[in-house]
Amino acid sequence: MPLRLGDHARRLAELRGLLAPRERRSAHRFLFEGPTLLAEAQRSGLLIEEIYATEKAYASTPLVSRLEAAGTPVWTVSAKAARLLSDVESPTGLFAVAPRRLAQLDTMFACPGAVLVLADLADPGNAGALVRAAEAFGAAGVVFGSLGVDPYHPKVVRAAMGSVFRIPVSLAAPQALEKAAIGRPAIVGLDAGGEGNLGDLTAESVLVVGHERRGLGRWRPICRALVRIPIASQAESLNAAIAGAVSLYEASRRTLT
Repeated sequence: MPLRLGDHARRLAELRGLLAPRERRSAHRFLFEGPTLLAEAQRSGLLIEEIYATEKAYASTPLVSRLEAAGTPVWTVSAKAARLLSDVESPTGLFAVAPRRLAQLDTMFACPGAVLVLADLADPGNAGALVRAAEAFGAAGVVFGSLGVDPYHPKVVRAAMGSVFRIPVSLAAPQALEKAAIGRPAIVGLDAGGEGNLGDLTAESVLVVGHERRGLGRWRPICRALVRIPIASQAESLNAAIAGAVSLYEASRRTLT
């Protein structure tokens, strides 16, 4: 159904607000865009609270009408409104709202699998790729540093390609993480100067991936070991997403079938 005139400005302002981390935290909701992510959300069993679509997007995405028939509210918006809601150059014209879910650290650490910690990573593309890798390699969850990018930043959600709908994610500071990790193998930081090697990692490791420029930063003191990834001498370093993915694979490869 189209938005009523009286609701139009208010709803669009609320939706656009969900592009900002503070508003996402306050509303306990997030906005995501596009038919691919909508299909991933539906496949993952994520509660989809509302859908907003241009007439063109509605007509070209049969899943929208199926969800509408099942009871999900669907609202029609103009192409101009879609541009205001999107953070990409070429908006898809399709948006959905879902509840923002953060796992409790104790619950995450009670599950089998490595725990990946993003040491206040700022780049949403790297963060989303690491969430995707964590799911692929059987991690128990991903902990985002509380001073880094928000887990439900639109670019994180896009880069994760649906993984953020399925794998537990949480926010924490180093001290809270250290307390929750009691009983796990040592918290291990990835560091080019580390003396340990990837063979030291296990499927129960707590693996900390450093910030793109500042490295482990305030997370360094809680790391009881540092491991490095051997690389050819001509290569200066690996970015956070690649380094984390390689390490996650190494930690889990004995349990992968």
